[in-house]
Formats: sequence, C-alpha cells, structure tokens
Amino acid sequence: MEAFATVWNFLVKGGVIMIPLALCSLVGLAVLIEKLYSLRRNKVLIPEIINVLENIRSEEDIPLAVNICEQHQGPFANIVMTVLRYRNQPKAELKELVEETGRQEVRTLERGLVALETVAGVAPLLGLLGTVIGILKIFNVISEVGMGQASALSGGLSEALITTIIGLSIGIPSLVFYNYFVDKAEQLILEIEKYSSALIMKLKSFESQELDLIDAS
Repeated sequence: MEAFATVWNFLVKGGVIMIPLALCSLVGLAVLIEKLYSLRRNKVLIPEIINVLENIRSEEDIPLAVNICEQHQGPFANIVMTVLRYRNQPKAELKELVEETGRQEVRTLERGLVALETVAGVAPLLGLLGTVIGILKIFNVISEVGMGQASALSGGLSEALITTIIGLSIGIPSLVFYNYFVDKAEQLILEIEKYSSALIMKLKSFESQELDLIDAS
C-alpha cells in the first residue's frame, strides 16, 4: 500500500493532463491485449483449414474443405472460400480476386491499430502540453514571489517533468507495438496468400486432368 501511495502521489503531481494520459494508457493497453490474442498465428492460420488444404487430392475433397471453412470465421477461411467459390474462373482472374480479398482482410486484421497509432502520437504531445503548463506555472510563481522560494517552484517543475515522462512512457511502447502488429498482420496475410496460391495450383491441375481425360476419350 505504501508503494501504491507513493506512485499515486507521483502521478497526482502531474496535474490535470494526467487524466487524458491515463485514458491514452487504457486505450493502448486494451488494443495491445486484444491484438496479442487476435494476431496469434494459430488464431489466424487455423490448423484445421491448413490440414484439409494439404489433403485435397481431387475434386471430391472440395466439399469437405468448404465445410471446414464454413465452420470457422476469419481472414484465412474467407480467402480460401473465395478460391473455392470461384475456382472455375480463369487463373489470372482468380488470383486477382484472392488479392482483392486479401487487401480487405488486412484491414480486418489491423482493426483497432488506428487507435494505438493515435495513442502513440497523442501521448507525447499531451506530455509536452503538461510541460508547457508546468513551465507557465513556474513563471507565474517567479513573478509573484521571485526566485528565492524554491519550494514554491517545485509544483510547476514536477508537473512539467512528470507529464513528459508519462507521455513518452506511453507513446514509445505504443509506437513500437503498432509497427510490430502492422508487420505481423501483413506477414500473416502473405502466409494466407501462399496457401491460397498452392490451392489454386491444385484446382487448376484438376481441371487440366479432366480436360486430358476428355481429350483422351
């Protein structure tokens, strides 16, 4: 409790700017926790879908793949379903459809990151605003009591320094995690597209085999 009281007293000295900084920290923490959960590889690249794709050997296996995808929600299932649904389209058009769906699903994976990016930009600026307010208080005290009263200056000085420290402490990790999550989302989409491209190759090979059988007959 004593340690908590010490930290609380330290934060209170930051003044009114600590309120929006606290809100920024809560928003950043909420997005961080949600993205650490939702961007797990096994959460996005669903093992059941990967397994069924790797075991497609003929056209007869496609209904099972469709059924598995329908049981799961998310970017991977949506992109694979696009391939399966439009598998009779020409290869070039099918790839364009997959790329377009992938671009849409990237936005799904990156949902909420705008808030984290905003926190990364706003928190240091709020800290700077607190610094300016603290310095203004110092000048007001100097104009009233002069430079001789060090204790009278400490309030504004504390506010100036604490808000800067807290603002940077929130902004720097937020920026680091924002870049990390954006990169991870893009890497996951690239992996999904890799599986989708392999599936397209399989489906087109089935078509070629059917055409060869027709020609042979």
